[in-house]
Amino acid sequence: MRNHLKQLRGEQGWSQAELAKRLDVTRQTVIALEKGKYDPSLPLAFRISRVFGLPIEKLFDPENP
Repeated sequence: MRNHLKQLRGEQGWSQAELAKRLDVTRQTVIALEKGKYDPSLPLAFRISRVFGLPIEKLFDPENP
């Protein structure tokens, strides 16, 4: 599933480690998410949505792998 996490993280000026801390996950999880190698669980997707203040639909594109 394609996502916009790397771009959004960059716009905030956050490192991967900073985003990982905000999401309560490891930096490796953030790397995997950004590369599209890992699809988040629903609870994690909601945490990501809250951190960026955007609806899930704006973060992830299930139609474009």
